[in-house]
Amino acid sequence: MREIFIKSKNADYQRFEVLRSNRNKRYRYGEFLVEGVRSLKEAAACNWEIHSLIYPDAQLSDWARGYIESTRTNVNYRLTPELMRELSGKTDPSEMMAIVAMRDDSLDNVKLSKNPFIVLFDRPSNRGNLGTLIRSCDALGADLLLITGHAVDLYDPEVVVSAMGSFFKLPVVRIDDNTKLDLFINRLRNDYPDFSLLGTTAHKQCPIWKAPLDKPFMLMIGNETMGLNAAFKEKCDYLCTIPMAEDSYASSFNVACAATAMMYEAVRQRNDI
Repeated sequence: MREIFIKSKNADYQRFEVLRSNRNKRYRYGEFLVEGVRSLKEAAACNWEIHSLIYPDAQLSDWARGYIESTRTNVNYRLTPELMRELSGKTDPSEMMAIVAMRDDSLDNVKLSKNPFIVLFDRPSNRGNLGTLIRSCDALGADLLLITGHAVDLYDPEVVVSAMGSFFKLPVVRIDDNTKLDLFINRLRNDYPDFSLLGTTAHKQCPIWKAPLDKPFMLMIGNETMGLNAAFKEKCDYLCTIPMAEDSYASSFNVACAATAMMYEAVRQRNDI
């Protein structure tokens, strides 16, 4: 294993900084920066390609030394503690970071269950919401999360951190062409005769518990501000809502909360809770 010791903000260090802060540079390099024990463990467990590890020039824990020894990388970097603190996005810096390769956005190799449920997030604009939704999809057994349109960056450190280890466990595919989405939906309708497409709305339409969530379906979640776009609504078999209490001031949930509640209803129906 080759190791480079960095004592100043040289070209290598500047590359680490842009991987953390610059979306365009992340995609140019095809890499992103990961921080935190839980995320690093899950990245390795789920066979993500780890290019480099970054750690301080200090005494490392047994876990960190073991991770370095067991992880095949191209080159690792040892930073001064000061540079490590500056690079970290946390108040209490992690002991280790990693540079991880992005995965291809492809629906061809996605493996679906016999009774899949898929979630689509249309143009997410909030990093925390996207990360939370990834975590909820993983926790409640979704097969796949799709992200459409102009959205926050999936590989933004805030998304990765808020999703916690679920980021590396859940298949997530970005779709920038609605033609590809249409082809995928047609394939689902052919493969699963009972498949339905559900859209979300804040208006009083089909209560979520009346939708057939015990069968294969895709749940389309709208943008935080603008909701689900009209073209997607037209494709839906059902437009679903979570009815609010009659005397409630709130007219809707936060998008990540609403999606989590709807997915839990799918779990309830499928397990006859």
